[in-house]
Amino acid sequence: MEISPIYHNSRPEGKLPAQEAAAFDFLDSLGIDYERVTHELADTMEKCDDVSAVLGVDVCKNLFLCNRQKTNFYLLCMPPHKAFHTKDLSHQIGSARLSFAPEEQLWDLLHCTPGSATILGLMNDDENRVQLLIDKETYEAEYFSCHPCLCTSTIKLKTSDVKNMLLPKVRHEPIVVEL
Repeated sequence: MEISPIYHNSRPEGKLPAQEAAAFDFLDSLGIDYERVTHELADTMEKCDDVSAVLGVDVCKNLFLCNRQKTNFYLLCMPPHKAFHTKDLSHQIGSARLSFAPEEQLWDLLHCTPGSATILGLMNDDENRVQLLIDKETYEAEYFSCHPCLCTSTIKLKTSDVKNMLLPKVRHEPIVVEL
């Protein structure tokens, strides 16, 4: 996979898709420092391995989930090497069995497409319909890495900035889980 050099606080050149431009605008408005690389489509964790090597941090695995009735939605952020077991997670959060949410809901609530689900998409969840779930290992790591609402770029930022600047602004209090 071809990957750009690392850029500091710099969005990709040219006209960006609206959701990606909004993500960079949001980061800039908060004054959050970030490093960014641009690359080919990286919509699976296997494709993100090369990106992780360049940025020096694992790209977070982000899963968009819902209950059976599709009334409760969850964004799960976890390390890429951990397995996801719906039964274990459902038990921890006191929910019925979870499954992957429909693609349409991912777009409607977070303005992301499959492979691009990201914590930055929470800026679009004005009604707080999505509950953020973060694995303890990810929550306690020094750095956090994700796509900026489109999986042709990846950013690296301090987890402390996610906790202290980003999450308060999007009004989403995470539930820390252990997977």
